Amino acid sequence: MHSLQYPNHKNNAKKKNSPKKPSFTRKNALSAKNAIYVGITAGTVFLYSPSMYAETNKETEDNSTVSTVALPEITVEDSREKKPVYSGTDGQVLETNNAGFLGDKDALDNPFSAISYTDKYIQDQQSNDISDVISATDPSVHSTNTSGESRENYSIRGFSFNSNDATVNGLAGMSPYYRSATEMYESVDVQKGPSAMLNGMPPSGSISGSVNLVTKRAGEEPLTRLTTKYLSNSQLGASLDVGRRFGQNKQFGIRVNGAYLSGDGTVDQQENESQLGAIALDWRSDRVRLSADIYHTKENVDAPTRGITIATGLDIPSPPSNDTLLNPSWNFYENETKGAMVRGEFDINEQLTAYAAAGITKWDYIGVSADKAEVTNSAGDMETTLGGVGDDNQRTSLEMGLNGHYQTGTVNHQIAANITRYEEEYNLYAARFRGTTVNSNIYNPIWGSKPDLDLDFPLLTTTETTLSSFGLADTLSFANDKYQLTLGARYQQVKTEETGGMISTGAKYNESAVTPSTALVIKLTDQVSAYANYIEGLSKGATAPTTADNAGEIFSPYKTKQKEVGLKLDRGTFTHTVSIYEIEKPSSYTDADTNIFGYYGEQRNRGIEWSFFGTPVENIRLMGGLTHIKADLTSTKDGENDDNQSAGVPKWQAKLGAEWDTPYIQNLTLIVNANSLSKQYLENDNERSIPGYTIFGLGARYVTSVNQRPLTIRANINNLMDKDAWTTASYNDLALIEGRSLTVSATMDF
Repeated sequence: MHSLQYPNHKNNAKKKNSPKKPSFTRKNALSAKNAIYVGITAGTVFLYSPSMYAETNKETEDNSTVSTVALPEITVEDSREKKPVYSGTDGQVLETNNAGFLGDKDALDNPFSAISYTDKYIQDQQSNDISDVISATDPSVHSTNTSGESRENYSIRGFSFNSNDATVNGLAGMSPYYRSATEMYESVDVQKGPSAMLNGMPPSGSISGSVNLVTKRAGEEPLTRLTTKYLSNSQLGASLDVGRRFGQNKQFGIRVNGAYLSGDGTVDQQENESQLGAIALDWRSDRVRLSADIYHTKENVDAPTRGITIATGLDIPSPPSNDTLLNPSWNFYENETKGAMVRGEFDINEQLTAYAAAGITKWDYIGVSADKAEVTNSAGDMETTLGGVGDDNQRTSLEMGLNGHYQTGTVNHQIAANITRYEEEYNLYAARFRGTTVNSNIYNPIWGSKPDLDLDFPLLTTTETTLSSFGLADTLSFANDKYQLTLGARYQQVKTEETGGMISTGAKYNESAVTPSTALVIKLTDQVSAYANYIEGLSKGATAPTTADNAGEIFSPYKTKQKEVGLKLDRGTFTHTVSIYEIEKPSSYTDADTNIFGYYGEQRNRGIEWSFFGTPVENIRLMGGLTHIKADLTSTKDGENDDNQSAGVPKWQAKLGAEWDTPYIQNLTLIVNANSLSKQYLENDNERSIPGYTIFGLGARYVTSVNQRPLTIRANINNLMDKDAWTTASYNDLALIEGRSLTVSATMDF
């Protein structure tokens, strides 16, 4: 009879607090020989395979012979609360996806298209913000690939996503405003498509998907990690990550992250300085888990990218060199966010868990930039007018809820219920410098000296917003979870009021809506699942303008509706997802015949996506996919743009990230990336367009040690061929894609 010898557990059977014998489960096994088993003991995870065993014979005291199994050296990975990583991605992608208040779901059980990136993926990509993370290899995410904008700019499934709508640990409005540095996050969850039932209405009304940022927690083993970084053209930075656990059972943890980056970017005269400090605390017992997060982030940019417009009737000129500064060199912005969050979870019993979380952020911004920068002729002459902004806001967020499971007959139920509340006070201070006009040329920009500008901006408006909701859902599982049906709905209340300022109207808004959702998963085999969903997004309804006959009429929140079907294939180390979807978003305008403002039009995005990640063959990892979006405009004003492609949405986008663990040099990984997209129309009339482009990247990663301390060296080159191309901008219309850039970093654990 075979017996297993557990490392470090010898002679511990009678000791106080000795570890329990591990329980083992089989995952993604094709045969007993190649099966991977997981052992969990005292919060420690052991991974082993029978193919690694060395069987030996051992004589007992009574001279009988017993076969024993000598296990290889076991590595402690982390606490049992650590989410499992997908085996074919070198620890870069999680096996589970966040599904809002439904909780984390295994990919094959999730009725939505989703992916979750780990902190290792963030480090390997050398990402500076969240858009770098989610747009690198996902074809459904379109990023502008430009440098120096004041906010992250990307879209999901053809609809713009406001970076301020990213949640942190599920809490709305708690991410840093405009831009989120990556160093304080251990994972980034992306769910594609509307998600009002899952998360509640986003504060800025994004309907393209949801992005959830999960803050780091201290692991079981002490961590002291220093990373130094260099970015083109001369940016230098460093980050420090320290984690410790304390107490007899390591119940208390602290994780501290700090980062600093400063220097010249790839655009002429553009300079960047960014800072981050974050502290994460947690305490856990058998039934209670408590945590707290405090962070402070700051960014200063000189000569930021604001974008340009092209005069009506003028052909789009060829792009200048990608290092050209298209906006005045003495423009600037300063962006600062402070935040604090707390969360508690309590296991009422084995079937029911209660949780509550709350957070607050304070944001300040000041900047001077191009209010309008218009190219006036084919020679590239440009006229720029300036504007200044000095915004601030304070946001508070609260959620509490229950997650549980029970059984009725042969049907299993996973229930979820939660209440959310979000409050924001937003102050807009701004001015247009009408007497200051700057003339230049996109091919030879000369900006002159900085004019004398009054930066004491007047208060224009104060807007108070309150979002509150109640959500309820039940996932019913039949035939040993082969069939899973999710039914849910959320009641949402939206209140806003302009309470002060020079241009405040005093308008009030108080409306509500119910957003239902249904989703189905069918497990065709252990490796294949089919899914379908209907889900809605929710955004604040418009107010009729003063020029309309129904001026001042307030409309209910408008719903964006998604219908989706898909197929997921998980081969154990390589996963594919194919989905077909339709998203319908209402659009509003004033009818020319009746002069009545209302919701008459629609943007209808019909798309097909194929995405994949994992290891198709030994030592090679792939991540990427292909998407096609037909973003039709329907029932437009006077029918002028009916059936046109919506502006700024490429019909085709393909991405590929490939890593090869070369056998010739141990621990060396070579990396190739490609990003290709088709043309985009500049306006909805489809008269002018910017060409598509393809850019490539190369990289390498080498893992070694110095004085027995782990060292990882990473190098990435983006836009390898230094391609010049137009892209869309957050403000105005056009910007330039970032030129060739080099990022090199060294990470050492102490």
